[in-house]
Amino acid sequence: MSVGRKKAGRFGIVDLGSNSVRLVVYTAAVRAPVLVFNEKVLCGLGRTLASTGRLDPKGIDRALAALRRFIALREQIGIERMIVAATAAVRDAEDGPEFLAHAENICGFKIQLVSGTEEARLAAQGVLSGIPDADGIVGDLGGASLELVSVSGGKRLGDGVTLPIGPLRIMDQAKNSLSAADSIVEKAFKGLDLLKENQNKRLYVVGGAWRNLARIHMAQRNYPIHVLHEYVIPARDASDIAKVIEKLGPKTLAQIPDISERRIDTLPFGALVLEKLIGAMKAKEVVVSAYGLREGILFDHLGKREQAKDPLIEGCHDLAMRLARFPEHGAELTPWTAPLFAANVLGEDAGEARLRHAACILADVGWYVHPDYRAHHSMTQILLAPFSGVDHAGRLFLARVLYHRHEGRGEPNFIGNLSGILPEPENYRALVLGLALRLAFTLCAATTGMLPKTRLEISKNTVTLVVPRRYETLLGEVVSRRLSALARSIDRKGETRVGR
Repeated sequence: MSVGRKKAGRFGIVDLGSNSVRLVVYTAAVRAPVLVFNEKVLCGLGRTLASTGRLDPKGIDRALAALRRFIALREQIGIERMIVAATAAVRDAEDGPEFLAHAENICGFKIQLVSGTEEARLAAQGVLSGIPDADGIVGDLGGASLELVSVSGGKRLGDGVTLPIGPLRIMDQAKNSLSAADSIVEKAFKGLDLLKENQNKRLYVVGGAWRNLARIHMAQRNYPIHVLHEYVIPARDASDIAKVIEKLGPKTLAQIPDISERRIDTLPFGALVLEKLIGAMKAKEVVVSAYGLREGILFDHLGKREQAKDPLIEGCHDLAMRLARFPEHGAELTPWTAPLFAANVLGEDAGEARLRHAACILADVGWYVHPDYRAHHSMTQILLAPFSGVDHAGRLFLARVLYHRHEGRGEPNFIGNLSGILPEPENYRALVLGLALRLAFTLCAATTGMLPKTRLEISKNTVTLVVPRRYETLLGEVVSRRLSALARSIDRKGETRVGR
């Protein structure tokens, strides 16, 4: 199952799914993996499964051709470890063993045939690796099956269930009739204890069909943060969009941007499953997860210490290592800015302290851009960065901090309407932290080692910058101006004091 020569520690997964065959390659098996290659072929292996009990012949040819290419890419990309996993269509088909034999002959190693229970576990584990505080039901919709499992407090609750209601399978079983498919899906959900036990909770959705529905909702709202991971849709909105998609014909669906031509026929059936699932569990909200089975497989290959790491903080460290002048700045800036957020000043809870830490790690990732564009670039970069472990409000907080770190008190107007995503108190906190970072980088001239020798002291009326006597001559006009801007932001006066 694990092959390849050591080159760059890259970790590859081939997912032989019921609808698509995909290769994803990560820089390494780490807590915040960075995707370096991603290719998908919509093969439709499970297209004829319900009516014939066998894999689709054309799908077999396409899947094996894709697999040949992916195995050839193993050496080209330098994949140290490669996993090939097959799911519902292959495990349920009469000719699944025959297909596996052909596929393993191409690979030269054993393929992991994932059981229904294991598929649910891996999907839930993948979601939790990217959304550690997930609380509700994970739903992973593949071409031939739907896996459901409950999660809470970073843990999977129970084994979950697998239902044979993937879009390709119910299309085949219902002979392309949505009304017939409606009955099939209703019957699958009827009396399901898992749904009864998780009423009015969040539904975390995984799968290409459901991501397409989320893209449509984003476009309808003209939503400015074009990141699907942790995008939240009110349950009523998601249900309404699903009902609309169910009624649209192929020609109309083809005119919707970002929808794959090969997914058009299955999209109404995927929408039907979502609508019925929302109703069956009376979901409060639908949350999109970009992480699923593949990320669950990767997480399985991490050591316990690596699994326990914070995915956001690890992702920030990775970006800083690639882009910042001194990646260690975060370790200096986090304690240096802490007095501003002490209980007797602005205060912060554990979640806010975590975001401040992340912002300090990221503080210098935009330095290499022309000064006139650093604020714009830094904000956009963070809004679109491949982070996990942070919702859209937290992502916007980090982006605004970096904007203010370069622009001061200015207000971004280039990204669209951001109102309603981040509460005003958090906008204010982002401004204060950004101004503090702006002061810090001016004071230390964007180098390390000097900042820990200085400190901020906050009283009822003043913000005092204390520096050792040996650094007194560094207290120039620009430092004073930026100290005053920071102090004014919390209704105080800026002062300096020379210490020992």
